[in-house]
Parts: sequence; structure tokens; C-alpha cells
Amino acid sequence: MDDAGLQSAVRNAMPRLVDFLSRTPEWVLVKAKELLPQADLSQVEEMADSKEKVSMVLDMFLMVADAPVFKEFVQSVCMECNLPMDMEIVFMSMSGEGHIAHGPEESVEAAAESSSASRLERRRPWSSSFTYNNCKESKQQRLDSAERYRQLIIASMLQRYGMNRSAEAQPLALRDVFVNLVIYQSKAHRGKGKVDKAKEEPIALHHEDDHTNTVMKLSDLFEGVHTGATKVILLLGKPGMGKTRLMHKICQQWAEGTLQKFQWIFLFEFRQLNLINRKLTLQELLFDVFIQPEGCPDDVFDHLLENAQHTLVIFDGLDESVGNVQFPVSPNPSYSYCLNPFSVSELFGSLCHGNFLHGCTVLVTTRPKMLPEALWKTITLLVEIWGFNHEKVEEYAGSFFHQHSLKEQALTRLKSNDKLLSLCYIPALCNIVCICLEDLLLQKADSIRLLQTMTQVYIQMLLIFVGKHQRLSAGCKEANLSQHRVTVVGLCELAFRGLEERRMLIYANEVSQHVKDFACQYGLLLAFEVKTISGHLKAGYTFAHFSLQEFFAALFLLTSNTVDSSSLKEKFFLRYKWILKKETRTAVTENCHIFLSGLSSQECRPFLSSLSGQNETWIQERQAIITQMLKKLAAGTLTGPRIIELCHCVHETQDLELAQHVGKQLNFTFQFRNFRLMPLDMMTLAYVINSSHNLVSLDFVGCPMELDYLAVFTSCENIQNLSFRGRRYGDEFAGVLSKSLPKIKCLTTFQLTGGNITLSGLEDLIQAFPNCHKLEDINLQNNKMKGQDMAKITEIFSTTEKLKKLDLSHNEISLTAVLTFARAAVTCPKVIKLHIRTNILTIYFTGESKEDLRLQHLETKKKETALNSRSFILRLQDCQLSSQQAKEVAGILGSCSHFSEIDLSGNMLGDEGCRYLLQMLPQVCISGQLNLSNNQLSLKSTFCLLNSMSRRPNIVKLEASLRRQTAILTLVGNGGSDAVYSRGSAFQGDHLSSHERQLLMTSRTICLTENTFHGDDLKNLCSVLRRCNTVSVLDLSDNSLGDPGVLKVAEILPDLKALRSLKQQEETLIITSGEMILFLVIRGVCVFLSARLNNNHISLRGIFSLVQNFSSLGQMISMDLGLGSPQSVHLTFDDSMRLARDHEGEKLRHPHLSMQGHCLNLRDCLMGPEDVDQLFRILITSSELAEINLYGNSLNDQSVEQLLKFLPSLKHLKFLSIQRNKFSANCVRLLANSFHLCKRIYGVEVRSNENAFLHFVESQESQEVFCRLTDCGIGPDDNKTLCLVLEKCDRLVELDLSGNQLGNEGLRYLLEHLPKIQVSCLLKISHNGISQDGVLHLIHVLGTCQNIAEVHASLCSEETLLITLVKQDQLQKILSLKQCCFQAVHLAQLSTWLGKCNALSSFMSTNNSMMLRDAEVLCRALRRPTGMQRISIEEPWVKDGSIILLLKLAAEVQGKIREITIRRDEALFVVDQEFPSQLESVVSRLHQCELEAEGIHFLQKLIEKCSQLQALNWSQVQLTDAEAETISDALLHFPALKKLELTSCEIPPLGTQRLASALHQCHALEDIDFSKSKLGVDGAVTIMDALQGTLHLKSINLGFLNLDSVDFLKLTSRLSAMPLLRRLILNNNSLSNEACLHLAKMLKNATHMEEINLSHNKIDDAGVKEIVTAVPEMQNIKQINLSCNSISSAGGQCLVEALVGSRCLEDLRLSGNRIRNETLAKLPSVLPFMLHLKVLHLSSCDIDSEGIADLVKGLCKCPQIEEISLSENSIEDKGVKVLAKWLPQSSHLRKIELKLCKVHDVAANLLARGISCCPLLEDIDLSWNSLGDDSAQELAKILPQMERLRVLDLDNNCITALGATLLAEALARCHGNQFIRLWHNQIPKEVEEDLQKQEPRMHFSFF
Repeated sequence: MDDAGLQSAVRNAMPRLVDFLSRTPEWVLVKAKELLPQADLSQVEEMADSKEKVSMVLDMFLMVADAPVFKEFVQSVCMECNLPMDMEIVFMSMSGEGHIAHGPEESVEAAAESSSASRLERRRPWSSSFTYNNCKESKQQRLDSAERYRQLIIASMLQRYGMNRSAEAQPLALRDVFVNLVIYQSKAHRGKGKVDKAKEEPIALHHEDDHTNTVMKLSDLFEGVHTGATKVILLLGKPGMGKTRLMHKICQQWAEGTLQKFQWIFLFEFRQLNLINRKLTLQELLFDVFIQPEGCPDDVFDHLLENAQHTLVIFDGLDESVGNVQFPVSPNPSYSYCLNPFSVSELFGSLCHGNFLHGCTVLVTTRPKMLPEALWKTITLLVEIWGFNHEKVEEYAGSFFHQHSLKEQALTRLKSNDKLLSLCYIPALCNIVCICLEDLLLQKADSIRLLQTMTQVYIQMLLIFVGKHQRLSAGCKEANLSQHRVTVVGLCELAFRGLEERRMLIYANEVSQHVKDFACQYGLLLAFEVKTISGHLKAGYTFAHFSLQEFFAALFLLTSNTVDSSSLKEKFFLRYKWILKKETRTAVTENCHIFLSGLSSQECRPFLSSLSGQNETWIQERQAIITQMLKKLAAGTLTGPRIIELCHCVHETQDLELAQHVGKQLNFTFQFRNFRLMPLDMMTLAYVINSSHNLVSLDFVGCPMELDYLAVFTSCENIQNLSFRGRRYGDEFAGVLSKSLPKIKCLTTFQLTGGNITLSGLEDLIQAFPNCHKLEDINLQNNKMKGQDMAKITEIFSTTEKLKKLDLSHNEISLTAVLTFARAAVTCPKVIKLHIRTNILTIYFTGESKEDLRLQHLETKKKETALNSRSFILRLQDCQLSSQQAKEVAGILGSCSHFSEIDLSGNMLGDEGCRYLLQMLPQVCISGQLNLSNNQLSLKSTFCLLNSMSRRPNIVKLEASLRRQTAILTLVGNGGSDAVYSRGSAFQGDHLSSHERQLLMTSRTICLTENTFHGDDLKNLCSVLRRCNTVSVLDLSDNSLGDPGVLKVAEILPDLKALRSLKQQEETLIITSGEMILFLVIRGVCVFLSARLNNNHISLRGIFSLVQNFSSLGQMISMDLGLGSPQSVHLTFDDSMRLARDHEGEKLRHPHLSMQGHCLNLRDCLMGPEDVDQLFRILITSSELAEINLYGNSLNDQSVEQLLKFLPSLKHLKFLSIQRNKFSANCVRLLANSFHLCKRIYGVEVRSNENAFLHFVESQESQEVFCRLTDCGIGPDDNKTLCLVLEKCDRLVELDLSGNQLGNEGLRYLLEHLPKIQVSCLLKISHNGISQDGVLHLIHVLGTCQNIAEVHASLCSEETLLITLVKQDQLQKILSLKQCCFQAVHLAQLSTWLGKCNALSSFMSTNNSMMLRDAEVLCRALRRPTGMQRISIEEPWVKDGSIILLLKLAAEVQGKIREITIRRDEALFVVDQEFPSQLESVVSRLHQCELEAEGIHFLQKLIEKCSQLQALNWSQVQLTDAEAETISDALLHFPALKKLELTSCEIPPLGTQRLASALHQCHALEDIDFSKSKLGVDGAVTIMDALQGTLHLKSINLGFLNLDSVDFLKLTSRLSAMPLLRRLILNNNSLSNEACLHLAKMLKNATHMEEINLSHNKIDDAGVKEIVTAVPEMQNIKQINLSCNSISSAGGQCLVEALVGSRCLEDLRLSGNRIRNETLAKLPSVLPFMLHLKVLHLSSCDIDSEGIADLVKGLCKCPQIEEISLSENSIEDKGVKVLAKWLPQSSHLRKIELKLCKVHDVAANLLARGISCCPLLEDIDLSWNSLGDDSAQELAKILPQMERLRVLDLDNNCITALGATLLAEALARCHGNQFIRLWHNQIPKEVEEDLQKQEPRMHFSFF
């Protein structure tokens, strides 16, 4: 080769050469210095990167002019470097090396020989002077060594796997029969996650859209273009598919010279690699583990490294690997990297990753399990072994049976038995089945019982081998298992130990001789040599295939007495496989659980009994454990593979009862996705399906299956739903399946979607469908069918009797097909709907057979025939219909008797097609929509549609928009030309037909939006609209009408309004622009016309013109005008034409008005004083204007002042708001002064200087006035001006100046001037920067000013300052101070000022830094001439101080003590004292006190002082015996004691006795409460014994004492001795029916009983029936509480019936009992007698709407009801609507609870109306429902009129920001104390904060 060619070759190989030489950059640099002495290499030496350094040196050689120098360098590279063979051959030949001694043909061979060398560090140093001949000899030596090694491998493989191996190597029972397996190239989804993931699923080998699986030959595995990279072939297969046998076949074919692609093949089995427990080098793995070369291993290894692309490395059984596969971190390791030792898993990962033997082919076999993601990334080819198909089974059987007669008989048996044949699709099982068949056939039995399960096959095989062994040894003809029990048990134990230890290989010394002889003779164990790392050979054994080992291990588990029940459960491997993590699994197994299940069948008991030496009962108990395990596993949610595994287990048991249970647990719904279903899988699935008569659903997605076994579904007559999805389902599949479908008698739904069906497959299905007599739903979506082919399916429209739906979507749909389907559908009487849109094609049918129609005809005699009653829906959307098809479409429309909808949108009909269809409209009978949208229509078509509506009164709605291409007509009635009548006759009511009356009463709507009407178009529009005079809804949105256009349209509104006066039901008429609506509402006796013309470019002048035009009309009730974005013009009119016959004397108002009267809303109109003047001069002419809302109009001071001047002239105004308008301080003063301008104003509110609200009364002058100026920035100077205004108002009842900047100075000024008003007023000055000095000044004024009655001050974060003023002198004054952080000087001054306040009746101090000594000073200072005075102190030292100190503090007061309260949990000390000194009654409360022993004497003195003590209340007191004795002694000195409460106390037994002894002397005692105390039953009995003589006892509380029926029995006799008992509390105990029996006896004598509480016990119906026997005797009973017991409807009915005589009953609580509707059905007959019933609680009683209906019937006769609770019942919207009708009759209702009642917006309107009729309602609970913005809107309407409402609870609903805003706006109109809860709704956090700032009464938090 010339020099240019050599340089060109080097440049082409430059990237690889640089990569190779970059490993030794020093050698390259040394060679450059030697061959290029003149070159400057300093720059090269400074480079850090090796590749850059080598690349620059190579460039220098390429640029050198001296060609011999360049050749010498190339020859040096070839000689001294270990180049890859392909590069070395090229470079040697190009450099001319070898031409001296060889001819042209020999040069390449010589170059190849010289290119092979040993490893770099072992071969030659870089400075070596080896000659070329020495190198040639070295390479030749390596080639020879490699070839000898190759021949050694070939000989070894021929010996092991060759055809000529000795017969002695084959077991007697096994034949070396190999049949090519069915192999498919697959596309698997790469499973994510590591191998040790907790729960493993098989790999999804098949996707629903994957239909390209290619059948492969064995030779195809290694075909393809080799890229030089490592090729990894992953071969997947289930157990027994022949993976290992296939690997042996590959080795055999290579050894025989068939696979010449590879020079070397290495076969490794993981079952052997698992024995290696140390790290190996790659060379050790290849030579020591596989075959050791006879000589020169280093040369052979080097040659392998250099020629890796010709090497095949096989790893068999990756799933059996005990270690996790590890992949190298370094992607490009150095040469020395392969010399390092690694674990087996690391070596495997490096080979797959290409780090070792780069370019080789790696073949890996494994079961389909989760594999590491890193391994998936290396896979080049994915292959799946499918085992055998029908042909392969026959081929195998033919090869197995040598005798022709046996072969024919065997094939006949297999073909005639699908179950047995399904087993043979698994090659390993096929071999065993053939063994069993051969034995049975050789016996020549007349009748051969064929086997049913895989376990039976294995048992039969074992018995055959045992029988053969007996015949060989003893000549016996029949197998006697007992004689070989020891051998079989030994084999079982060997198999189990291998699974336990995760070993597949067994060393010879572990196998006993008799087991070895038997197992090896019949091929159960295979012998082989195990090579150790040291090179020694050891004899080993392994089971012929893994399934055999699992079978014998399962036998061991069920028959060995060393395995107890718990161990057997643990060893049921399926449970571990599904549930437990991998690291806890005890064995790698696939079929052991199947064999355990099979051995659990009844048929196996004799066999197992014989093998185990136990009786069958023992076996049966162990089998039951497996059965129960299977039942439990069926309870979870299972994937498809798990369902199949479970079905296999169930089938093996042959237990029909178990199969039924599993099917029921799976809900008889089976879904399978993307994995192959073997014939055996389908057979086992069919077994479970057929075990029950329940209907079954089957869904297969992308699951390959044998077509021969589709017929298995014919045996499953109870399949209801059958679905197949995937491209692999084509014509052949459809043809085979169609033969089976008619035999599935219960089939109602069939889906074959996403397949590849053409006309051939469709025809097969069409023939089958009519024979499926229950088929209702057919889905053939996405099958790539042609339009002309699909048209053929119209044949089944009439022949498939029960068909309801046919789906042909996502196929190829042509225009011709569209029209064909349309013709067929409209003419077929069974079709009710046809929907075609682009690629959607769906047909709906009546689903009625001829017999069904005949019966329907007989039952409905009003119709001539049931077929004529159908209403057809036709939707041909986006079908490319043009005007040319309009005539054909019209013909189709005319051929149908009646349409309920016609949708032709999205086509290309144009104006001409539209006109033609509208002309044909009179001939089309339609009641519904005609949709012509998106058909390229112009304004011409809009007028055509409008004219049609003017001529045809049965057109009730028109929607048309050019911009949005909308054109929709809605029709009602029969239609046709006879429906047209003149406008003049429309209102001659006496002459109208029923149909005409229906049309007249129907709301008509015209929506013409975004059409831009101008000039003549606008005139024509108005002209046509006048002809449409019965229109009730008009929408003219976004038409750019401008001022003239809006006014012109508005002129015709009264005409539209007047003609709708006969309407008697609620409607809404909308004329909207974008978001704005012009609508007509006709409700009851009033007709409302409301118009919105938004976004029509109107100006302020136009706004004023509208106001001018309509303000003089008495019918105008609302105007909403705005110039913002979007513009709004909303006008509402009222024509109050009354219909006395329907609503006598009733006056209904517009439901959308917030107040009665007319309303004006003006938004975003920038108005100056002149504009305001002009506007209000117009408004004062309106006689009934009641509400004005001005939003964002930027009114300045002059504008506001001008506005206020007109208020006196607005005689009917009730509410004025100015919102989103910044106010100055002067403007705030002007608004506050409005009281004096207009005497009708009773409320002024200004918030945050931008929102103002004025409230008016209807009378001439308000009696009370409130003024709220919050967050307005009012300072001391503004305050002075404000006070001058307020001083003149003698009607002020509330002044709120919170959130301003008054400070101490402003407070002083207020206190100087406001008391002069002499009014009763609440003054709020919170958040005004008041300090301690300001508070003290206020306290001083409190003592000196007579008309200040109450002061509440708090200086914490929630700063509060409230002052109550009264007109006259107040003798009872209250002071409350909280967190004022007083210092000592402040506290001293406080005591001084309070000491001078003689009228102080209550002083409360909370956390004011007051110490004990300060409290003592204060107690001594406080006094008054006469009356009561309370001192309350809450400080931390109260909690820590001793009782003695606190009692001494109490003794410091100046009056007589009546009450002492000490609550340590709240750090609260309270003392009540009386002036002057006489003592009337004393109450001593010592809460949560553990009296200290040293304080007892002081307490006794205190008690002696309280000689008239009437009540003693202690809580959470732990008394010792000494303390109890002292208290008992004290009780003897309280003869007037009437009430004793010892709640949550701990009293010892001795103390209880002493207490009881004292109580025996308390003859005046009336009320005793021991609830929650730890008395014990004996203690309670002791006390009750003491109280028997207490004749005045009226109330006993024994709640929360955990009393049961036995305990209560001891108390019953004591209770019976209390004749005056009125109140008995026994809640939260454990009383049952037995207690009720004794309680009833006691209650029969308790004639004074008024209240009984038995809630939260264990009373059921029997107990209630006992109690009700006493109800007639309790004539005075007022309260009964039986909540939260176990009462059902029977007990509830019994109770209700007994209450008929309880006329005094006021409170009935039955919540938390399942009394249901039946109980409520009894209430209507009982409630009318309960004249005093006020409270009824029925929460959580399992009531629905029917029960509510019965309840309402009774409630209608109980107007006195005040509280009702129906929470946590499923009353839903229907029940709420019924309840809402009762609410107007409940005039006394104060509280209603409907929490968690499944209420939606549907019921909101009626519920709100009903609530509005309850004037006393205070509390409404609608939380935890599904109320949305519609409900919020309805509730917002009624809020202003709910004056008594305090709480509206809407927590946890579906209200959004819109609904919350409406509620906030409504709350602004409410001047009371209402608040609304909205926690956990769909309101953004920022909106919540915004609304709460705007309206503080909105609560968004849970607490």
C-alpha cells in the first residue's frame, strides 16, 4: 500500500487508536522522541489529558514528510502494543510488514498471527528490542493455544450434549427427545426497581398495542448486524419451558459446527455459580469454573480478550441467583481492571455492561421476574419461550412413542382431552404426561382414567417409577408405596432441604445410596461433576428440572411430622411471594404452592396417608390449613398474574366450594394485562368461573393466548362481560372466537378493541352476534376497519334482539359510511341514537326484543305501538357534510317519525345548506335541539334562524354567534306545519288547544351574542324581535351596540314583558353580553323582565339616559350599571299582574333582590359632583327606590356631600353603600353627620376608609342609631370634630371607633364629651393605641361618672376596650381588665381608684401581673354600701399557691362571703361578698383543690362563719380519710344544704362511709351529683342508703360511673324509696336490658319524674320495651334522652307509640340509634298530642328522605318546636326539599342541624326560602355537606332578613371564593351579631384573609 493509503487508514482508525494508546501515553512520547528528534515536544509534555497528548503526537507523525519514519512508527505500534486483531491486521498489511518472507495470500495470516500477543505487562517492555520473528512466533503460539482450547471445549460439549453420547448416560424413564420450542421476539416494559423490591410481579412481556411478536428460529437469536458493542440476549420463560434444555441444544449445535458465528462458547449455570462464595477474576471464571486450558492459559486469555466479538457466554437461570446483580461504576475500565477479583454477580454485570470481553454476546435465561433497571439498559434482544403449541405437542409425542400403535393411541388420548393437552404445552410436563400415558397404554386397560391436574400427573409418574422399581427388584406388578416409603421420603427431604438452603445442587455425600439408586435410575436426579475453584472435581446431583424438586418438597411439607401447622403456614410460599418482603422469603420457588394445593385435594389423601404413615384424618387437617390460606389470599386486591396463580392453586385442589369462595372474593371480575395466558391458565380460570352460577366479567388486555383454547369459554355460560384489547387480536382470532360466543348464554357485553379486524373477521362476528340472545353492548373500537366494511354491520341492527349499544369508534369512517349508517339508523325502529363525530361512531338501541315490545304494547294502551314511541337522537358532527349533501340529509331527517335531538355541527353546510334544512324543518318532527354550529355560517343564516323562530312558536330557544360559530335551535311539542299560528290568536285563552297552551306557557329564549349588529342589521334585528313577542329570554351580548343601540333595544323590552303576564312558574330571561345577562324572571303572580347589555360600548351619558328612561316606570325594580371591564347594564322590570285564583293576597318579590323595593347598582363610573347631582336629580323622581349601591366610582368629598343632600328626598330608600371608594377624614365626618341630614338613617358604617354603608328605616325617624367608623385613621384632632357631630345625636346606641389612632388623648376627649349625650350606648374603642395610663384614667372616670355602667379593657394582641353608657345613674358597675401588664405603681393606683367606686358590683382581673400582696390590698380596698360584689382574679400564682393562702386572701374581703371559687387548672380565684353584714345563703365551691392538712382548722373556722350554706360544689378533689372526716363533720353544721356536687372526685371507702353518715343528717338536700367520681359500686350504694330518708331529694346524677346491670340492681331499691325524685341521670354507664327491667319498676312509682337520661348505654329493643311500660305512669315527664344506645326500628316504634300520653314532654333525644324510617312513620299520629315538645334530636338514626316525609307530616302539627337535629342521616336533597316545605310553619324554631346529610345545591333554593320564614332562627348547621356557590347565593339573599340569626355553619362544603364573597356582601347588610363559619371549603387562603379583613364576622378556621 502506498504512503497516502497508509495515512488514510490511520486517520480512519484515529479515534480507536487514540483510545488504545491513551492507556500508555509515556510509550508514545518516548517513541516520538526517538523517531522525531527535531520535533518540539515540550507542549505535549505539559498536557494533562492523555488522549489530547496522544492525538497531538499522532498528528505530528501524519504531518511528517519522511514516509519511512511514519511506517516505522506504525510497525512499532503493531509490534510492541497489544492492538485489537482487526486493527493490527490492517496496520501490518498497510505498513508492508511481512511481505519480505510471505506471499500476498500469506501476508494477512502472518499479520493476524503477529497481532496476537500476551498481556502488556507480561509480554515485553516498551524498550524491548525483540525482533519481528520473535513476535511472530509468540503470536503463533497464542493462536495455537487458543485453537487447542477451542477443540477442548468442543469435545467436552459433544460428550455432554452430543447425539452420540452413551446410552448409559440416559435414565431409563427419560428419552432424549428435543423438539424446537416456540420462540418469540418480544417487547417488554422495563420494570423499575431493584431485584430486592418488596413485592415482585412478573415482567409485562406484552403490551396491548404490541402485535409485532415475531416467531424466531434458534439461529435467529444471533443474527443481525454486529456493532462491535456487547450484545445481551435475554431469554425469558416460565418454569418447565425448556430454557436449560435449549441452552444445551445451542452448545450441541455449536460443537457440531452449526453455529460458526462463534469461536468459543462458555456455559454457566447459576445453580453452580451459587456454590462459589469468594471473589474471582474473569480468567478464573472462564477457566477454573468452566474448562481449564491444557496449556498457556495466559495466551488463551489474551486471545479471548482480543477476539471477544467471536465469543458467546451463556448464563442459565438468572432467577436462581442468590445474589443481587451489581454493575460496574466505571464505564471504560483500564486493561488491568479485568485482572481484579470480583464476586460472581459483579462479573456477570461487567460482562453484560461490556466492561469485560467487550463485543462478546451474552445470552441470559431467566423466569419473568422483576429485574434490575441497569440490566434492562444493556439488553439488545428480548426473547420469550412459549414452550409448545399444538403441533409441537404432536411432534414431541410422536418422537417419544417409538411404537406406531402406542403413538396413535397417545395422540388420540391427548386430542380428546383438553385438560391433559393443556398440560403438554409446557415441555417439562409434556414429558411427564407422555411417561404416564405410556404406562397406562402398556397396561392395555379397557378404560383409562385420564388425569385432571398437574399434581395428579406428578403423583402418577412417581407411582409408575415405584412400580417399575418393584418389578425390577421383586417382580411385583402393582406399585406398593409403603415398601419404598423410606426412599421416597428421603428424596422428599432432600428436595425440601435444597429449597430451604436455596441450593439446586446436592453433593454426593448428602444423598443416601438407596435414594440415589432410585432417583438416578428414573431420571429424577441427574449426576454431574462440580468443579471446585482448586480444580478438583466433585460428584454432585440436581433434580432433572426444578418443578420435580418443588413437587417432592411439597410432599415433604404435607407428610412430615417434623413440620407442624404453623411451619406449614410459613412454608406456603405463595403467601411469602405476595405479601412478605424478599429478604424474609425462605426459598426461591415457583410451583411449590401449586403442588401443596394439589396435594390438598380429597383424591390425594390415600396416597399421602400411605406415604406419611399417618391416618387420613391427620392428612385432612393439614390439607385444611392450605385451603384456609387460599381463602385468605383471595380477599385482597389481585393483579392478573396473581389471579391466575390463585386459579392454578384452586384448580389443583379440585374443590368446588373453594372455587366459589375465590370467585366471590374477586367479585367475579377478572382482569388480565400484558402477559401470555397458557392453555393451562385458561383451563384453571374456566374451572373457577364454572364453579358458580354468578355472572362473570373477563377483561384481556394485550394477552397472547392459544387460539385452540378459546373454545374453553364455551363451557363458561355465566360469562356476562367479555373484553379483548390489543393489536394481536385479528381476523383469525375473531373467526375462532365467533364460534364460541353464541355458546356463552349469559353474555351481555362484548368488546374487541384495538385489534386488527378486516372484513373477514367482521363477517364472522356478524354471523355470531344474532345468536347471542342476551348481548346488549358490542364494542369494536380501534380495529382499523374500513368504512365500507363497517357498513355491513348494519345487518345486525334488527337481528340482535337485546342490543343496546354498538361502538365502532376509532376506525376509518368515510362520508359514504356516515350517510349509510344514518339511513339505516333512522329507518330501524330499534335504534334510538346515532352519534358520529370524526372518528367516533356509536349507535344506541332500545334493547327490547319483539316479545318485550309486545308486552309493552299490552301494558301501555295509550300508544298504538311501542315502536312508534321512540325518540331518535341523530348526531353527525365533524363529518364534512357540505351543501351538496344537505338534500340527502333532509331526506334522511324526513324518514324518521320523531327526533329528540339533531346535531349537524362541525360540518360545511354553509348558508345554502342551512337555508335548505330550515325550509324542510316543518316536515321534521323534533322535540329538542337542532344544532348547526360551526358550519361556515354568516349573518344571513342568523336572520334565517331568527325568522324561523318568529314563524314557529314551537321553537323555544335560539342561540347564534358569528364569532363562536354557534347556531342552535331548541324545539318543543310535535312540530310540523300545523303548529304555526298567528300572534293575534296566541292569547285567546278560551280557544287555544292543549298543545297551544303548552307552547304559550313555555319559556322562549333568543341568544344572539358576538354578532356586531349595526345600521340596517340592527333595525332588522329589532323588527324581527318585535315579531317574536312571546320571547322570555333574550341575549344580545358583545354586539358593540353603543349608546344608541342599547337604548334602541331597551325600547322594545316593555313590549316583550307585557306579553308574558300569564306565566305562572319561575323562569329566567337572559340578555347577556359575555358574562352579563339580560333576563326575564316570571314567578308566581309577578312577571319580571331583567335585561343585561354588557360590553356594548355604552358611555356614562348612555347610563344616565337609561336611568332617565326607566326610573319613571313603576315596573322598574332593579338597575345594575357599570362602565368597568366588562361593562354591565342590567335592568329589571316588574309587571305585578295578579292571578287571584292561584295566589290570593300574596305579594311576591323578585328573588334576586336583596331588599324589597327598587335597587340601583352603579359600578366603575367616574363621577364628579356635577355627575352626582345629575344622577340623583333623576333618582328622586323614582317613587320606590329602596337600595343604592355605588362601587368604585371615585367619589370625592364634594361628590359625597352632594349625594348626602339628596337623601331626605329619597323617601323609600332603605340601604345605601359606597364601596371601593377612598374617603378622606372630612368625608368620614360628612357620613357620620348624615344622621342629622336624614332622620330615617339608623346606621352608618365606614370601614377602612373605603367602604361605607347607610341603613334606613321605613318610618319618618329612627328611634335608635348606630355609628361604626372602623379602621378609618381617626386621630385626636379628627376625634374632636367627630365628637361635635355625635354630641348632637341623642339616639346613639352604639359607637364603634375600633382600629383608629385615638390614643390616650383621644380617649380622654371622648370620655369628657360623650357622657353628656345622656343615652344608653355601647362604645367600642379597640385597637386605638391605648396604654395603661389610658386604662387607669378610664377606671377613674368609671368611679366618678354615674352613667358609665361597664368597662372591659384588654391590652393584649387582641386589644379590646368596651364602654357601656346608660341614661340614668347606674348602681351596678362592672370592670374587667385583661393582660394590661400593670406595674406596681399602676396596681397601687388601681386599688385607690376602685376603693372610691362604691357602685362596683363585679371586678375581674386576668393576667395583669397582680401578685398576692397586690390582691390582698385590692380585696381590702373594695367595698360598697349594700348589695353583692364579686372579685375575680386569674394569675399564675393561684395555680401554685396553697389553699391556706388563698383562703386567707378570701378572708381579706370586707363583706360577708357567699361564694368562693378556686380553679387551679385555670389559675382562677373568685370570691363573692355581700354588704351589709347579714347572711342569707352561702355557696362554697372549691374546685380542683387537694386540701392541705395544715389548712383544715382554718377551713373549719371559715365554715362556721358560713352558717347558712346552701350549696357545696367541689370538682376534681382527692380527699384523704382525714379530710373526708373533717368535711363530714362540717356538713353536720349545714342544715340548710340543698345542693351537693362532688364531681370527678376520689373518695376513699372510709371517707365515703363518713360522708354518707353526714348526708343522712342533711334533710333539706334536693340535688346530689357524684358524676365521674371514683366511688365504686359499694360507695354509691352506701351513699344511696344514707339518702333514703331524704324525702326532699329531687335530682340524682350518677353519670360516667361505669355501672353495669348488676351494679344498678343494687341501687334500684334505694331509688324506689325517693318518691319526689324528678331528675335521674344515668348516662355513660354500661346498663343493658336487665337494668331496664328493674329501672322500669322503679319509674312506675316515680310519678314526679321530669327528666331521665339513659344515653350512651347498652340498651337495645328489649330494654326499651321494658322502659316504655313505665311511660304512662310518668305523666310529668319533660325530658327523655336515650341517645347512643342499640335501639332499632322495632324499639323505636314501641317507644313512640308509648309517648302518645306524654303531653308534658318538651325534650326528646333519640340520636345515635338505628330507628330508621319505620319509627318516623309512627310520629304523625303521636306528635299532635305533644303540645309542649320543643326539642327533637334524631341525628344518626339511619333515616332517609322517606322518613323525613313522615316526620314532616307530624311536625306540621307541632308549631312550638324550637330545636331539631337531623344530622348524619342520608336525607339528601329530596328529604331537604320536603323539610323546607315545613319550615314556614315552624314560627318558633330557633335551631336546626343538618350536618352530614348529603345535601347539594339542588335543594338550596327551597331550603333558603323555608329558613327565611323562621323569624326566631338563631343557629343553622349545614356543615359537612356538598353545598356550593348556588347554595351560598341563596343563603346570601335571606341573610339580611334573618335578624335573630347568630351562627350559620357551612364548614366543610364545596363553596368557592365566589360563594364566600356573596355571603360577605350579604353580611355587610346585617347589622346584628351574625357570624358565618366556612372552614375547609374550596376557598384560597388569600381570599379568606381578604374576606375576613373585609368582614370580621366570617370565620375560616376550625376553632
